[in-house]
Amino acid sequence: MRDGAHDFDFLIGNWKAHVRRLPDRLVGSTAWVEYDGISNHKKILDSNANFEEFEVDNPEKHLHIKAQTLRLYNPHSHQWSIYLLDLDRGALNLPPVVGQFTGDRGEFYDQEQYKGRSILVRYVWLNISPKSARMEQSFSPDGGKTWETNWICELAR
Repeated sequence: MRDGAHDFDFLIGNWKAHVRRLPDRLVGSTAWVEYDGISNHKKILDSNANFEEFEVDNPEKHLHIKAQTLRLYNPHSHQWSIYLLDLDRGALNLPPVVGQFTGDRGEFYDQEQYKGRSILVRYVWLNISPKSARMEQSFSPDGGKTWETNWICELAR
């Protein structure tokens, strides 16, 4: 099995972030809200971990999102665990999404409760280059048969 400890090294540094967010999820909505801001990433003590500080705004709608993300690589399972830190609640969102890269595409999954429903959550990293990357979050209410993308983050340097 390949060593994926450096899979997220492409993120290290400072990025401009453009986000499209679907606020009303799993109801067939197509009303996206757009945000712009920053996403800054650093390795933690040159280890199998990195940390992100993320902040975007939509001034027209007076919306603001701030978040932090911790990514940890497990060298035994060859998988990454991605933890979101909820700064408004002062809590670590559990469980993490877990997965790995295959080629230049990373897929990470977990199972959560959303509005009383059991859903699958998927993060996908794709379109990765030294100057850009894309991350999508999707929910599936039917065990992965169908997916609704509700978050698209385009990063650029």
